[in-house]
Amino acid sequence: MKRFPRTTLAVTVAGAASFALVLSGCSANAGGEQSTDENVKLTVATFNEFGYDDLFAEYEKANPNVTITHKKAATSNEARDNLTTRLAAGSGLSDIEAIEVDWLPELLQYSDQFIDLASDDVDERWLDWKTEAATDADGRLIAYGTDIGPEAVCYRSDLFAAAGLPTDRAEVAALLGTSWESYYAAGEKFAAAGTNVPWFDSAGATWQGVVNQIPNAYEEEDGTIIATGNPEVKKAYTSVLEASSTLSAHLGQWSDDWTASFQNDGFATMLCPGWMLGVISGNAEGVAGWDIADTFPGGGGNWGGSYLTVPEQSKNQAEAQKLASWLTAPEQQLKAFASKGTFPSQLEALESDELLGATNEFFNNAPTGEILANRAAAVDVTPYKGEFYFAINDAMQQALTRVEDGTMTADESWAQWVTDVESLG
Repeated sequence: MKRFPRTTLAVTVAGAASFALVLSGCSANAGGEQSTDENVKLTVATFNEFGYDDLFAEYEKANPNVTITHKKAATSNEARDNLTTRLAAGSGLSDIEAIEVDWLPELLQYSDQFIDLASDDVDERWLDWKTEAATDADGRLIAYGTDIGPEAVCYRSDLFAAAGLPTDRAEVAALLGTSWESYYAAGEKFAAAGTNVPWFDSAGATWQGVVNQIPNAYEEEDGTIIATGNPEVKKAYTSVLEASSTLSAHLGQWSDDWTASFQNDGFATMLCPGWMLGVISGNAEGVAGWDIADTFPGGGGNWGGSYLTVPEQSKNQAEAQKLASWLTAPEQQLKAFASKGTFPSQLEALESDELLGATNEFFNNAPTGEILANRAAAVDVTPYKGEFYFAINDAMQQALTRVEDGTMTADESWAQWVTDVESLG
């Protein structure tokens, strides 16, 4: 059985621009037993795909006095906007709020707005870095880890066959190679076959794979913003847009056109962290040919990963903590992975035969557990993402989009991005 040292896998934790809050604090500890016989209504706010729908039903069956209402935002940005607005307002948050790692440093500034979830029941449950990222300066654990985002490359084997390219996973991995240059070169071969299908979905999606391999893309550890003067960032921006000019479908992720494109041969490959598998299979329902290759440009990369928090605003803190603990236990993390591909961050789950032997029927019965475990072990860069990472990267996504939609040239859009970054102070 392949074991995962607690410091092997890389986390992508980042922040966003600060927002003003009225601060207050207290804590709650749920424990392992039913804390009340009274009927309890819990609201849980998530985004994208967490794989929780069946788990909620299972929990309600085991706890008949609990009713769960699931509020699912379409995107991480939408969920963040809702959370920060309601956190600042002092009301309106769900009993459990899912957060994405890129917001975490920002929320840690206001950690007393979330209950301390530490307990003996969850001690040493997760990879060390997963827990450390959610622990404030006073040692309070404000969030339970859900998934991490090791990345592979998903591809349409039927479109590869039409282009005369190999379709076998191992052969596709060799074709794609382990560098961005080899990935783009494979795309040029695909394009030369005259399929008239783009190679990847967007420059923005590709950027996420590239930037997560830069140790200090936007900020130094002391908080100094280096984004606009960082030659690695400028080189990555130029190379991604050069590839985009001939290989991209120019479809911004999560847009209506992007979602619809899965049903009409929108693109041949995409970078896919584990949590993307459920997104693909949901949007491409009925479409045959999707598979996954055990490789990634640049060697390895981690994109995303989330947490569950219980805000102080919750009126059912003990029951909310109990549910959050259950959802992030190894058994439930494995079920969520089987449902939507969300790759576990829980140590026992990571080492299980169930995970390493898992296959995904939609992806041509690919051994997704083994592939994503290999991809997680391949991650060797832990990017520093500080207080302003979210805002800077969001501005970069807008810069790439302006070029792809023809609003600005690459130089003009870079200049606008520099202005946007400088305005952050």
